[in-house]
Amino acid sequence: MSVVVSPKSWMCPPGWTGVVALNGAILATVPSADLVEPVQGALIRHLARASIDLALLPPQLPVLDLLGPATLAYLEAEDFVAAHTDAEVESLPVGHHDVRELVASVDKVESLPVGHHDVRELVASVDKQDADECTLEEITSEAFVIREGRKVVAAAGYQQWLSMAAHVSVLTAREHRGRGLARRVASAAVADALASGLLPQWRARPEPSRRVARALGFREFGSQISIHLRC
Repeated sequence: MSVVVSPKSWMCPPGWTGVVALNGAILATVPSADLVEPVQGALIRHLARASIDLALLPPQLPVLDLLGPATLAYLEAEDFVAAHTDAEVESLPVGHHDVRELVASVDKVESLPVGHHDVRELVASVDKQDADECTLEEITSEAFVIREGRKVVAAAGYQQWLSMAAHVSVLTAREHRGRGLARRVASAAVADALASGLLPQWRARPEPSRRVARALGFREFGSQISIHLRC
């Protein structure tokens, strides 16, 4: 377990405390030194339990606001189950043409440039909670979308982190959920990330989002929570 002072931590909103539990280890960032001791104390009590459950952490701290906890899941190429085939994809070298062909072969999924207005319209059509959850406006990859007529009703992409990880973002319009669209656009985004030699990461709170990740072959290894603490 590590607790470090990092006012500009990317693990949480500015001025908040971020905690990540991953594969048995915990890293926490706090915005000021006076929060190290209370957060560390709460985590020590937390670690005495048989399993790490970050949902048990907030009641032990002076919480003003909260985001999460959300699960963290990861995918290696050999575990990938493409949405259009339901077949496992073999491990291939970075940039292999077969993987790039997979991106183009997903039926009715097209790619759009970063920041395309049709994707922004999809994000604007959902409530703030869904928009914040999907983080679609933060992607650095192309957006992989499905349309109904001219309107984008599902989109996915990823934000590249430190040239190593691809943080996947997915959003489906509310009236089109339950049709498997999220899985199809996410499959195209994941295939593109794997083709670029990146490790796909999926962060989710809602169970439907976690089901989509599991269907693509993601495995959950930890969780994350962001806490706004009273100083």
